[in-house]
Amino acid sequence: MHIPENYLSPATCSVMIAAMVPVWTHAVKKVNKELPKEKIPLIGVGAAFSFLGMMFNVPLVGGTTGHAVGGTLIALLFGPEASCLAVSIALLIQALLFGDGGVLAFGANCFNMAFVLPFAGYAIYKLITKNKKDGAIKYIAAALSSYIALNLAALCAAIEFGIQPLLFKDAAGHAIYCPYDLSISIPAMLIPHLAVAGVVEALFTVAIFAFVKKTSPDLVFENMIAEDEKEIKKHIPLFALVAVLIAATPLGLLATGTAWGEWGSDEIAEIFTNGKELGYTPSGLLKGWSLETIMPDYTLKGVNEVAAYILSAVIGVALLIIIFKLLSIPMKGRKKDASNVA
Repeated sequence: MHIPENYLSPATCSVMIAAMVPVWTHAVKKVNKELPKEKIPLIGVGAAFSFLGMMFNVPLVGGTTGHAVGGTLIALLFGPEASCLAVSIALLIQALLFGDGGVLAFGANCFNMAFVLPFAGYAIYKLITKNKKDGAIKYIAAALSSYIALNLAALCAAIEFGIQPLLFKDAAGHAIYCPYDLSISIPAMLIPHLAVAGVVEALFTVAIFAFVKKTSPDLVFENMIAEDEKEIKKHIPLFALVAVLIAATPLGLLATGTAWGEWGSDEIAEIFTNGKELGYTPSGLLKGWSLETIMPDYTLKGVNEVAAYILSAVIGVALLIIIFKLLSIPMKGRKKDASNVA
C-alpha cells in the first residue's frame, strides 16, 4: 500500500501533505491532553508494531504482495491520534532510510495508513462495542474494525492512483504518472486486500491486542483514559514480544513479487494488466526525483539478505522508540488525579 516516488503528481502530493498538516496538529494536541505523560514514550512501541507488521509481506491474489499496517491496533492501545503519529513516523523512517514508500508521496501514504485507517478502525470498534461488557465482543470488534479500516485505506490509495491518468497526460495521450485508471486501480487494490491482506491485518491486530490486554492492560486506551495509575510499570512482556517479532521478520522475505503499484521505472512497461502489457514508461516515473537510501528495500550491500532484514528491523524499532522518548520530553501529558494516588 506504500505509494512509491513519482506515481502521484507533485500537485497531488502537495494536496495530500497539506491535508495531513491539520491532522498532525490535532493529533499532537489530543495526545498531549489525553495520555498520561509516562505513557507517551510507549507510543514508540506501538509504532514498532506497525513498522514490523509492514515488514511481514504475504502473497496476495494476483501475484502481488501485501502486509499488515497495525493502525487500528495502535488506536486500540493508545487512541487514534497517537496511532496517527506512530504510523506517520514509521512511514517517514521507511521512506527516508529504506525507500519503502515515496518521500514526495509521504502525505498520501500518511493520509491512507495514518489517518483513514486508525480513525476509521477506532470509530468502527467503538460502534460495535458500545454499551458492551468486556469479553469476546472486544476481539470480534477488533478483527472487524481492522479488516474494514485496512480496506478503506486501500480504497483511498486506489483512488489516488486511479485519478492520475485522468488528470495528467502527455501530448501522446500517455499517462505521466501512474498509468492505471480507476477501472483498474480499484479492483487491483481492493480484491487482494479484501481476500487476504485484510484478514492478515485482523489476525495481527487481534493477536497483539489480546497479548497486551493480558500482560499490560494499562496500555489499552479504554483503561488508560478511565483511570490513573498509582505506579509505573515496566512492560517487559511487551518489549519481549517486539524482540520476537524482530527475530521473525525474515519470514517476510518468503513472499516473492512486488506489491501492486510499486513497480520501478525499469519494469512497469512490461507489466501485464488485464492481459495487456503497458508498453511504455510514464515520463514522470522515468525522469522523476528519487532519494538514494542507505538500505533500499531493507538490504545492505555485502550483507546477507536475512541479516540485513533483521538489522533493518532493529534500526527501525530503535529509532521509533528513541524518537517517541524524545518527543515525550516537551509534552505535559494528562496529569494524575491526586485523589487516585496513594
